[in-house]
Amino acid sequence: MASKGKKKGEIIEKFKEHPQDTGSAKVQVAILTDRINALTEHFKAHPKDFHSRRGLLMLVGRRRRLLKYIKDKDPQKYQKLLKDLNLRK
Repeated sequence: MASKGKKKGEIIEKFKEHPQDTGSAKVQVAILTDRINALTEHFKAHPKDFHSRRGLLMLVGRRRRLLKYIKDKDPQKYQKLLKDLNLRK
């Protein structure tokens, strides 16, 4: 558990926009991307875990909505975020 919190802290440090930023849309997308990648690895070992698959789909939907918000507000920030997270659009 401690390593999960440490990793989340590293993600926040990398993507924050100001010193107290822990929940901006950019930070949320980065955290969701990390969780999505972890679940994707989980499904390679457990392909029949359908309950977790539903959770994954919910995370993907939330990330998609946040990315749309960022794209509407600031297209340059959106493109940089896609590049930093290696997401394709």
